[in-house]
Amino acid sequence: MTDEAFTPALGRLAPTFFYDGVVALTRERRWRGLVVRFAAPRAGEVVVDVGCGTGSLGRLLSTVEPGARIVGVDPDPEVLAIARRKTEAVEWRVGRGDALAGMLGPDMADVVVSSLVLHQCPMAVKRSILRAMGEVLRPGGRLVIADYGLQRTRVMRLAFRTVQFADGRADTQPNADGVLPGLIAEAGFRDVAEAAVVPTVTGSISVYTANWG
Repeated sequence: MTDEAFTPALGRLAPTFFYDGVVALTRERRWRGLVVRFAAPRAGEVVVDVGCGTGSLGRLLSTVEPGARIVGVDPDPEVLAIARRKTEAVEWRVGRGDALAGMLGPDMADVVVSSLVLHQCPMAVKRSILRAMGEVLRPGGRLVIADYGLQRTRVMRLAFRTVQFADGRADTQPNADGVLPGLIAEAGFRDVAEAAVVPTVTGSISVYTANWG
């Protein structure tokens, strides 16, 4: 991918400055808390937050387990500037989710997390990011992803149209059709599960868990 290929945090909906306020409408505390619960970081572990955005999840992870090394990766310097103002307890890196091993090194992470990233990506990029996540995980490593998943009801499908307006239908529709668990398994992960579903005003957000190796 080129540096211009990534979708900004709020797509075409609004400038990045408004991101935290908009995401708060998605029951952010609920699903971020679930990500941290399932990631279960421990002292001495390395946790990589792929597409870390404005840093809310990375900050929460570092607060829950100060003894873990948290690395936040995002291609957008603008959102990382916001993240750096939130906390210095996380290592913020400018980089792409499909180039993790080259940037961080292979087999270096115990946990990889990601939130609200894959729904913005074309199918080929969804696949390459998931493969890259596996490359940086050590055997037995844990994956936790929170993103828009299968929209099971008419109400959720209608609500999800806001996301599709912001990020485009072509990239977001596969998520709404429930493609993510299959893609995670295809990338080589095992024990793939949809561990939780959180209905929001912009559609349902699923929390997926899996293990590597």
